[in-house]
Amino acid sequence: MRFHTFLLKYGEIGIKGKNRYLFEDALVRQVRFALRDVVGEFQVYKSQARIYVDCEGEYDFEETVEHLKRVFGIVGICPVVRMEDKGFDELKKDVVAYMDELYPDKKMTFKVEARRARKTYPRTSMEINCDIGEAILEAFPDIRVDVHQPDVMLHIEVRDCIYVYSKIIPGPGGMPVGTNGKAMLLLSGGIDSPVAGYMIAKRGVGIEATYFHAPPYTSERAKQKVVDLARLVSRYSGPVKLHVVNFTDIQLYIYDQCPHDELTIIMRRYMMRIAEHFAKKDGCLGLITGESIGQVASQTMQSLAATNDVCTLPVYRPVIGFDKQEIVDIAEKIGTFETSIQPFEDCCTIFVAKHPVTKPNVEVIRRSEEKLSEKIDELVDKALETVEIIEIK
Repeated sequence: MRFHTFLLKYGEIGIKGKNRYLFEDALVRQVRFALRDVVGEFQVYKSQARIYVDCEGEYDFEETVEHLKRVFGIVGICPVVRMEDKGFDELKKDVVAYMDELYPDKKMTFKVEARRARKTYPRTSMEINCDIGEAILEAFPDIRVDVHQPDVMLHIEVRDCIYVYSKIIPGPGGMPVGTNGKAMLLLSGGIDSPVAGYMIAKRGVGIEATYFHAPPYTSERAKQKVVDLARLVSRYSGPVKLHVVNFTDIQLYIYDQCPHDELTIIMRRYMMRIAEHFAKKDGCLGLITGESIGQVASQTMQSLAATNDVCTLPVYRPVIGFDKQEIVDIAEKIGTFETSIQPFEDCCTIFVAKHPVTKPNVEVIRRSEEKLSEKIDELVDKALETVEIIEIK
């Protein structure tokens, strides 16, 4: 069957009151962006609290749906057949033909749900429900009506044209990206941080990212893995500006000067400082990490407090209460898991102590960092100056 239009249903946007149009406009922009690489001509517009995508000419239905399923703010994607208003008798024939083609097995229940947006139409919504329902029952004796829990809910919307649909493909929900500012993601090659970026983007936040590279201890393949992860996240978040920071000299200096059981915490504190520098420079409103309480030594409550200590921007940790399997499930859903488990080391795993401190004292950590005072500022400045920027689109 040829679907001429997609009706896109939104959720939370509907309760935004007088500001709703801002979110609708953002959703329209995001849909246009998502469909830019899909073959076909698409007209995206809003009308009477609805978002429509009209598909002109030939297009790939499956590819179009896949791209729409990545647009935050959409809760339902409804493939619609658009029918000209040629009178009610013709409408009944067209709807019967629609049901016959879409549902070959007629042993099912249904309900008609009409919406008469064009009030000059000669039949009321209730009359449309009854008369269309009667026509379907006459055409297909095996079909039954169930007004409470039907197998098929047949929607008919009377506008300039008449829109008929009966399937709702789930969308990702959330809010359109860009409606809640921008934040900086600390992106590693692991499973957790891409999921964290996805989850924050789902709340309408634009994403930039910082990756800490440690050549020659981490390879170019490890860096490419992170670029690939950023690209996978960008399918949902839109373009990502990725900062690749050479962290080798800072790591080696910390390793030489500080107690080894504190290495991971001090290293994380400098990562947060550097990421925050780029965040402030680019107008980000917070940092994002993939930390989950207790997952590793650097993610105990005391360790998180120690890393937070160096930040002035808020730090958002969307997977903070998830166990590993819950994070893996989301990674598999969004397509980052297979890339994340590729066996390329990142800088967090190179200089790990055998017995890292799990309950660091912030005052003790600060005193340890005083041992770095001779060269650390110079090394940080060098890392900031030599950052590589990769635009992920």
